[in-house]
Amino acid sequence: MKSIILVIVCALMLNSCKKKNDESSEKTPKKEAVEYVSFGKEIIADDAIAATSMASHYKTMNVGDSINSKMFAKVNSVCQAKGCWMTLNLEDGNEVMVKFKDYGFFVPKNIAGKEVIVNGKAYIKEVPIDELRHYAEDAGKSLEDIEAITKPERTYSFEADGVLLKQ
Repeated sequence: MKSIILVIVCALMLNSCKKKNDESSEKTPKKEAVEYVSFGKEIIADDAIAATSMASHYKTMNVGDSINSKMFAKVNSVCQAKGCWMTLNLEDGNEVMVKFKDYGFFVPKNIAGKEVIVNGKAYIKEVPIDELRHYAEDAGKSLEDIEAITKPERTYSFEADGVLLKQ
């Protein structure tokens, strides 16, 4: 008889604990789903590093070095001719020039200020004067600004095979 009462008491206790857990989980705010538009190779948002972490990696790299990476950052500017490149803010006073693998896709030209996740290869490049002037022209810079470019530049670069644009 004592064992039957003990079983009933245990069952009642377990049932009341379950109801309490169910009630508390209803009050827990649900994580808001972030929506992205995908360009290039389909990638997932998981395990992307912050722009500031990527900036630290770039500082240790030399011309010719490269690492596979996925990072999230805010767009500074986009090629206004086609959307064939963009620059991202590394949040340390620097930016990274992003091109798209095999010129295989473009991004919208109106995404400056929006957040993206890029997947691909980070590397350091020395960009020649004519290429710097071409980018300045694509960005809509004045003739005076374009002609002021007189020496090559060591740049942080990224070849993206996939991009997610946060909506």
